[in-house]
Amino acid sequence: MTFDRRPKIAPSILSADFANFGAEIRAIEDQGADWVHVDVMDGHFVPNITFGPQTCRAIRPHIRTVMDVHLMIAPVDPYIEAFANAGADFISIHVEAGPHTHRSLQAIRAAGARPGIAINPGTPVEAVENLLDLVDLVNVMGVNPGFGGQKFIPSQLLKIERLRRMIGDRPIHIEIDGGVARDTIGAIAQAGADVFVAGNAVFSGGSVSNPEVYGSNISALREIAKV
Repeated sequence: MTFDRRPKIAPSILSADFANFGAEIRAIEDQGADWVHVDVMDGHFVPNITFGPQTCRAIRPHIRTVMDVHLMIAPVDPYIEAFANAGADFISIHVEAGPHTHRSLQAIRAAGARPGIAINPGTPVEAVENLLDLVDLVNVMGVNPGFGGQKFIPSQLLKIERLRRMIGDRPIHIEIDGGVARDTIGAIAQAGADVFVAGNAVFSGGSVSNPEVYGSNISALREIAKV
């Protein structure tokens, strides 16, 4: 997987038709999605329950691009190997989810996946400074995690800018998850993000039987993100 900072649109299947994941994934990839984002929630670390390793294993054969798994769970260590074995390319964990994040990130790479670290809106960017040499991705939450469809929190733009300076020329993606829409993605890209998780902004108005809407949404987001 070659590193580059071109804008990447990563539709979140949290907004897809749960009964038709295989067809939905094929549709968004055919329509230009760069990555497929899987939001894993446990009802404990965040107030919702979504997917587990078995779902990831089931959808992996349908994904031709990148499976980007975001673990909003605590604890994370007991589940790292299961998600890696299910085919995750990236596994992101939250710095807030446990006391031994450094060790958890090492475990992700040892399991064969690319490590990512995620930070909530109320967490300062300095919390990940000493972890950057262990990760391939930093996921800046644009909303408080747990639900789709929330509005972007503007203060996260300054966090992205500080993170971009902190990363320098290291090959680390900056991902923004939450609140990505046509009216926010331009400023987010300008701040320094290059991977954009989008749920409603991709899936709204489209369907497996009308996938061109997905393509139109993805193209519009990518065009605005070109700064």
